Amino acid sequence: MITKEEILQNYDPSSIGVDNGNLLGLPFDYDSASIIVFGVPWEVTVSYGAGTAAGPQAVLNASRQLDLFDFDSPDGWKQGIFMAEIPQSIQQKSDALRQDATRIIQHMEQGEQVEDSPELVELLKTINQESEAVNQWLFEQSQTAMSQGKRVAVIGGDHSVPLGNLRAIAHHHPNFGILHIDAHADLREAYEGFEFSHASIMFNALKLPQLSKLVQVGIRDLSHDEVKLIQQSNGRVSAYYDPMLKQKLYGGISWLELCKQIVAELPQQVYISFDVDGLDPKLCPTTGTPVPGGLELEQTFCLFREVVHSGRQIIGFDVVEVGNAEWDGNVGARIVYKLCNLMSLCN
Repeated sequence: MITKEEILQNYDPSSIGVDNGNLLGLPFDYDSASIIVFGVPWEVTVSYGAGTAAGPQAVLNASRQLDLFDFDSPDGWKQGIFMAEIPQSIQQKSDALRQDATRIIQHMEQGEQVEDSPELVELLKTINQESEAVNQWLFEQSQTAMSQGKRVAVIGGDHSVPLGNLRAIAHHHPNFGILHIDAHADLREAYEGFEFSHASIMFNALKLPQLSKLVQVGIRDLSHDEVKLIQQSNGRVSAYYDPMLKQKLYGGISWLELCKQIVAELPQQVYISFDVDGLDPKLCPTTGTPVPGGLELEQTFCLFREVVHSGRQIIGFDVVEVGNAEWDGNVGARIVYKLCNLMSLCN
């Protein structure tokens, strides 16, 4: 078996990206990589645009077009990045169950109750069970990798997918925070009846007692109940709403200063959850639920740099809601690679 040292001696990072099935065409495998990336092609509960189940493949396809030099970590690729094979069985199940979920959503949008239809009750039960099965699959995959000293990243799929990884993070880190980039707060309890809805990921994450702080950035589309939850969280949840951030920028406060304020709220160990709809929609236009406004890509990178510069540690991340289009995949791949490189600076 070829060693990591042999890979580093023989690989030319300036050469063409090879179509070898790995992210960025890098020559690493599971054993030689320090970061393991799992693609989770799941979007059963999406209630607007579809296509994010194909996001992991779109990111993988686009990644080979990226050059490997990174201004923050020029040798970041040397840590070893490996993307596990995308499980087609999960995508097939997602495609089938999404049709059932659509029936439930349409039924509710007509003012009807799911409880009035025994058939839909059974469908909802099945969807919740299968969603939990995906959570358990990712938990087991993440646990195995982390037990070997590897760090884990996740590419979605919709925003429900990282929960299994967050559960694994909680097993290894007794006190951590989430830095959450998103247009939505995702604090709804069992949105539309789906316990593991894409709109419920942060509500579910808050059930982990090891999660001491949730800091949300770019939020601009949320419900009254979510605002109330934030206000009544006793400081456990902090939201930096996009309109308020823009108002401060217009008033002359620098983005760098705002980043320092945001990072100051986080504990020592930080998990980054990046829903690409937190960005200006021009960057990922085919994301599932685009919202006008949002952040520029370099603004998010500036924020992540401040996490590293503050001495905090990035312990894992996810990039979700990437649409099934070449440009979205390109942007998604750049986010994944940047976060891998920044995480490498936190040893």
